[in-house]
Amino acid sequence: MKKLAIAMSFMIVVLIASALSAAPRMTMPESVFDFGYVPQNSKISHIFWLKSTGDDSLKILKVIPG
Repeated sequence: MKKLAIAMSFMIVVLIASALSAAPRMTMPESVFDFGYVPQNSKISHIFWLKSTGDDSLKILKVIPG
């Protein structure tokens, strides 16, 4: 009976720990892009892909362009 109580306690601790470790996470496969030579007054653009890889919902609340 004591072994069963210890096993149940361990399972509860593991479940709580896994629930608390769930967090949003974002990855960027490409964080830098080299445009090379660009003539003055040219309009250029590049798309950076963001991927949500965490265990919880990822919310991007504010974007500040550089």
